[in-house]
Amino acid sequence: MKKKTRLETLLISGGYNGDEKTGSLAIPIYRTAAYAFKDTEDARRLFAGEKEGFIYSRINNPTVDILEKRMALAEGGEAGLAASSGMAAILLVAAHLAKNGGEIVSSDRIYGGTFNLFNKTLRGLNVCARFVKNPYQIDDWAREISANTRFLYVETPSNPTLDILDIQKLAGLAKERRLILVVDNTVATPALQTPLKLGADIVIHSLTKYIAGNGTDIGGMIVGKKELIDKIRQEEYRDFGPCLNPEAAWLFLLGLETLTLRMRKHCQNALKVAKFLRKHPKVLKVNYPGLPDHPLHAIGKKQMKGFSGLLSFELKGTFEQAKKFIESLSLCRHVANLGDSKTLAIHPASTTHEQLGIEGRKQAKIPETMIRMSIGLENAADIIEDVKSALSKI
Repeated sequence: MKKKTRLETLLISGGYNGDEKTGSLAIPIYRTAAYAFKDTEDARRLFAGEKEGFIYSRINNPTVDILEKRMALAEGGEAGLAASSGMAAILLVAAHLAKNGGEIVSSDRIYGGTFNLFNKTLRGLNVCARFVKNPYQIDDWAREISANTRFLYVETPSNPTLDILDIQKLAGLAKERRLILVVDNTVATPALQTPLKLGADIVIHSLTKYIAGNGTDIGGMIVGKKELIDKIRQEEYRDFGPCLNPEAAWLFLLGLETLTLRMRKHCQNALKVAKFLRKHPKVLKVNYPGLPDHPLHAIGKKQMKGFSGLLSFELKGTFEQAKKFIESLSLCRHVANLGDSKTLAIHPASTTHEQLGIEGRKQAKIPETMIRMSIGLENAADIIEDVKSALSKI
């Protein structure tokens, strides 16, 4: 019996055993637009999908192919498809699954850009979305499903409220209704959560975040059954052209090698910061399920190995004081990103989730005084000192 390769090993060597011709241990960066065919029959078979291989880097690329294989192995999927961004990955899935008047049923606790894509942009393409206002209740999901529903969409943990939804229950509902369950696993990464093993059909990532680990490039990933991935590649992916460049793929592969180590430290630091914030008199509420008394701690423990490095909190104060807090930080950077080695902070109501509007933010539990922080890999004491100093100035 073949021994099972563990995650840490897959993240370092999965999908690549060295270059056969040169013996290069490091993965080469294939900077090429196209690939020579053996003959006309070889070209025909490649274009017809009768043979696997490389045609044009808008469709596939050897460096990107290794990243796709490695991410699929990490998530426990059959195949992966790398895209130019996380949003491009979501668009590809939605365009493929819900084309021709299909509907999406989504949690309303999602990233603002995703909400805008579902609520506005896709409507212009004859794809409608229904949002579940209480995503913890399976019955509420069931009520939103119609004859036109094509897939269920969930972001867990969610950005920025850190909602954790029961993937197994949602997978059960999806299978009962013969639907596809799509899970955005960006915040957890496969180091902490593997949705496919819990019953999901497709996993989506913004590689830009924890997979890269240092904010050096933009990318997205779709992982699922090979038949579905191949169809998306041959149709929407080839036609829309949101391919990932090989240099970015190489950086993401480098990031994967240290993912488990980094996620462990992100989790440790985030818990320390969350414990500090919870006791601070100017903080009303802390959203971090890693806190043992958090109402979502139990479900998180059930389906995750850790609670990641993202947290948010509400200040006792005003919109202006929330902005003042952000502007008073020194070590922590004011950046519209997360999953970086550096600690990042932002005010969601005026930036990442401004698109939701006042009523939309209220429904999504994003108050005007919420601060989102992506806790980095610095010494936790230094992060806490910076936060403490900023709080003292409001």
